[in-house]
Amino acid sequence: MNIGIAQINSVIGDFPGNVKRLLAAYRECQEAGADLVVTPELSLVGYPPRDLVFKSQFVPKCLQALDYLAGEVREIPLLVGYVDHHHPAHPGKPFRNAAAWLENGKIRHRVWKTLLPTYDVFDERRYFEPSESSEPILWNGHRIGVTICEDIWTENYLQRPFYDRDPVEELAAKGIDLLLNLSASPFHLGKPLLRRAMIGGIARKAKVPVVYCNAIGANDQLVFDGHSLVATASGRIARQFPGFTETCRVVDPFATVENDVPLDSGDSEQLYNALVLGVRDYVTKCGFSSVCLGLSGGIDSALTAVIAADALGPENVRGLTMPSAYSSRGSVEDSFALAKNIGIRCDEVPIKNAFEAIKATMQPVFDGKPEDVTEENMQARIRGLMLMALSNKENHLLLTTGNKSELAVGYCTIYGDMCGGLAVISDLPKVRVYEVSRWINREREIIPWNTIDKPPSAELRPDQKDQDTLPPYEILDGILELYVENQLSADEIISRGFEETTVRWVQRRVDLNEWKRHQAAPGLRVTSKAFGIGRRMPIVQRFVG
Repeated sequence: MNIGIAQINSVIGDFPGNVKRLLAAYRECQEAGADLVVTPELSLVGYPPRDLVFKSQFVPKCLQALDYLAGEVREIPLLVGYVDHHHPAHPGKPFRNAAAWLENGKIRHRVWKTLLPTYDVFDERRYFEPSESSEPILWNGHRIGVTICEDIWTENYLQRPFYDRDPVEELAAKGIDLLLNLSASPFHLGKPLLRRAMIGGIARKAKVPVVYCNAIGANDQLVFDGHSLVATASGRIARQFPGFTETCRVVDPFATVENDVPLDSGDSEQLYNALVLGVRDYVTKCGFSSVCLGLSGGIDSALTAVIAADALGPENVRGLTMPSAYSSRGSVEDSFALAKNIGIRCDEVPIKNAFEAIKATMQPVFDGKPEDVTEENMQARIRGLMLMALSNKENHLLLTTGNKSELAVGYCTIYGDMCGGLAVISDLPKVRVYEVSRWINREREIIPWNTIDKPPSAELRPDQKDQDTLPPYEILDGILELYVENQLSADEIISRGFEETTVRWVQRRVDLNEWKRHQAAPGLRVTSKAFGIGRRMPIVQRFVG
């Protein structure tokens, strides 16, 4: 049996566009000899549609698109994800997360998702009613089990057991020859390896081949990496699709394989590819064609610029370097060197005169008060003003350049360097920023080595260094991973060998700056716990722990 796997990039709510993508993938697989074509979860809709499903015409237009799609499908079936109505006379949520089996111009079968994740970045219980039963589909003498994403996330693959049902077990008990899974599983570092282990384990347990079709693309803060898989009944990974790119391939899940297919990319490469895809899709799906950003000569803005140039083409990236009296000439030169290396335009717009004018204007109000962080923040806000002016004048989307470590402890200026429409590396800890930057330079210098090697500084006062205010980034990032991603208490982190004063300072800074992060630009999620969609902390609270 030849299964066509269409690892495609859907746009949320773009029913005409998604129909075109699905039909193009269907016909490509058909020409390659597919007997059946599988697509990702909600491939007709885009994932996640969130509260769009409550709009009065959203689901009717989805079903209209599904009917049109069915009319274009001939004898080779197409399995497509969509949103269905739940029967209005029955209690429960109004919709179903569904898959339709299209064949010979009709909808032959409908399958509804059983396990509805409502944790981390997921909120499906808000919208969908679960399936009451899991039944195989009979086709050409085969008994095929169809599952949707979370339906296979059981046993040891979640932090704790969330469900009292196991759709794979239910299907296996009724006798199946093959298991298909339509998925929209978002990326975070380590997720592709986890999925490989899970798919292999499911195949061994059910004693049937497993075909896993995952979405690619980015929608808002979530990046979908693809890496679709085929496992044999013995649990070996027979095929693994490339990550972060659309592709259609035809595979025979019943063919024998000798060795597992390895995951062929390391952490830095995966992080970089995820961020490039995230920028490309966020910018283009929002209707922009170009971006701008500030170039400070530091590593964060340099990495952001490289990602943007790769995502959109260097001709669509505009940089400004905005030195103050405290900026070193080396930082300006590093900015221009970077711009030359990646082929983007960069202009120098000094802020010294503007800064002095604002200080003079505020002097009657500030009379008698010494200079402090206020004047530092004024410089950041002048830069934010200039970047927003460029964004408005030339219709660029402004990218912010702050990293996760800084955002966590509030080492950033609201209405200053936090200005922008997308926070590209806001889920990338500073240590990872260095790792990815060195990976970029693995063959030749793209980011100037001086930018990577010099001590990081905001350059907002004389001889300023990040480490004047922050713990060393290796220590800070270690504490942040335990506190933010693993959600351990300060006492638990201290028990792991971290110095108490530092831990409690970090904890306090993270908690105090929740208000600031609520006003930050959306950021691309690449770790298991990003600020934003998967972490919903109240601003007003007094819990300490």
